[in-house]
Order: sequence, then structure tokens, then C-alpha cells
Amino acid sequence: MLAIFQKAFAHPPEELNSPASHFSGKTPKLPGETLSDFLSHHQNNAFSMNFGDSAVLAYARQETSLRQRLFCGLDGIYCMFLGRLNNLCTLNRQYGLSGKNSNEAMFVIEAYRTLRDRGPYPADQVLRGLEGSFAFVVYDTQTSSVFSALSSDGGESLYWGISGDGSVVMSDDIQIIKQGCAKSFAPFPNGKPKLKFFISPIKKETYF
Repeated sequence: MLAIFQKAFAHPPEELNSPASHFSGKTPKLPGETLSDFLSHHQNNAFSMNFGDSAVLAYARQETSLRQRLFCGLDGIYCMFLGRLNNLCTLNRQYGLSGKNSNEAMFVIEAYRTLRDRGPYPADQVLRGLEGSFAFVVYDTQTSSVFSALSSDGGESLYWGISGDGSVVMSDDIQIIKQGCAKSFAPFPNGKPKLKFFISPIKKETYF
């Protein structure tokens, strides 16, 4: 998966923008170049969605059943999800999704909407109940917010970096990140005790 967010929408730590990029001989690519690289690498099974000047989401359909990849959109909220939730059935019942065709990506959207609409509701409380190996990125077109998380068991990978125009790039493909961000990238923190995530609306960000 690949997600690119214009710098006004997603605010990673300053440390992610490495000064070494300016002296490494490699210049970070522009978002359009990184997107082209991703689509070229997945020529037969990928697509992308462009949200004006705000964001781009690109998704490659899974090539093997051993590693689940999901993409879902509902009411202007889009989720790309890697991995599995071991307790999905229990979570569906908790959020009133029993009887519906709900997968992990749909559940994350519902959990995010709960966080957004029924607050105050601490984000760590929403995510603390998730069991499994997973990484996900959510983009809310209504509030221009980014919501991302990575489990700490090492079962899935997620990286983020800074592109040539200052946009935030997120992907599970380390080669795409290296090529697009030069030295300005790092593994997305998988945090303790369980999760690491961020919610970032325009001009306001919260880290946990």
C-alpha cells in the first residue's frame, strides 16, 4: 500500500526530515514520481485514488492468501489494512456490526467514526482491544484527518518518510520509501505496550 499526504494534513515528527538527505547525493522524489514507481511495481493489480491536492492512496491487490490486504471506503472515510484481527467477531459485536459483511478495514472505519463522532473517547481505548498482526492507514476526507496504527508483534511492516515537496509518504514497501524519500524515512513506530498511531487534522496533531 502507499499513502501520500500533503504536508498541511499530516505532521510527522521533525526528526523524520533528515538533514542527511541534502548531502547523500540522492534527492527525495516528488509524490507523483513515487506514485508512478508504486504503480509500475504492481502493474497488473494496483490502482490509486487522488483526493485533489490533499492526498493520494494506492493499493495493490493481494497476490497470496498468506498476507491479507484490504481496501475499503465508506462515507468519505478510506482505509487500507494489512494483516488480520484475531478477535474481529468480538469487535464486530461490540460495535454493532454483527450480521453485516464486515472485514478488518470496515471495522477500523467504524472504530474511527466512533472516535470522531462520539468523543471524548481516548484513541488508545479504541485500539487497546485489537488483537492480531496489522498495519493500517485511514484517511477521512470530511475532516482531512489521517489515522494510522501498527501492531507491536512485528507481523506487519509500515514505513513513513518525507517526499521532495514535504509531503508525508507511508507504505509497507521499504524500497518504495527508500527510493521516494532518500534518507528522510524511518520505520513507523510500533510503540509500547501495544500500538503506535497518530491522528492529524489540518493545523492540529495528536501523538500517542
